[in-house]
Amino acid sequence: MRLALDHLTAVDSSPLELADVARAAGCDALCLFLHAMEVLPLMPQFDLVKDRSHRQHLRLRMDDLGLELDLAYPFTLGSRSEIAHFVPLLECAAELDASLVNVLVYDRDPARREDRFAAFCELAASFGLRVAVEFFPASQVRSLAEAIALVQPIGKPGLVGINADLLHLMRSGGTCEELAGAPAGTILYGQFADGPAYCDEADWEREASSARMVGGEGDFDLTAFAKALPPGCPASVEIPRDWQIQAGVPRSERVAIAMEGVRRALRR
Repeated sequence: MRLALDHLTAVDSSPLELADVARAAGCDALCLFLHAMEVLPLMPQFDLVKDRSHRQHLRLRMDDLGLELDLAYPFTLGSRSEIAHFVPLLECAAELDASLVNVLVYDRDPARREDRFAAFCELAASFGLRVAVEFFPASQVRSLAEAIALVQPIGKPGLVGINADLLHLMRSGGTCEELAGAPAGTILYGQFADGPAYCDEADWEREASSARMVGGEGDFDLTAFAKALPPGCPASVEIPRDWQIQAGVPRSERVAIAMEGVRRALRR
């Protein structure tokens, strides 16, 4: 299974640094934030959407290193989201040849949520981009079942589907059997991490963004998750561990540990 490096695993990286560390770790792809996020204080300041020169340098660096862009972040649909405002982000993702754009949905109104998601998918398609909604217990698409219910009415399997994160699957009460039974063309991406069988709900957001476990350290069945993904489904390693950054562990070492943990679990 080909494993990409997710930006959160090396959250202290600029896009160019992320590309370098991904190649050094033996990855052929990465998952990238297109601009810095205030909710990720360890992420350096950058904006590929506004800074076209930075974007062009990254495109050249990725070409030189033989790297693909699997997922582009952040695309967040909330109650006040205007679909037209995503045009610059989608343009940036398309220029970087992203395979998928990753969507989190926070709109509480069911009808509006469905309408805006459909409109977003249509806009993304106009840029030649596929869409993956990421279910997340803290969002308004909390589980795999809710994600399936959102994407199926779009009627574009393989083009509009789901990013299945193992951590979110476990915290939402889902199972690998449920994932394996998802409708054909629904699961477009997978994300690996490990964690304890139980985590207090109050800590779920912190765990997801900054305190995941390396493969083999926790209780999740990474092998079962890999088998539940569709054949050939691309996946990434998303294991943010902010304490390691604060402890001064070098980026290359942190990424190597995260990647090897998942690879070792899959070999077993």
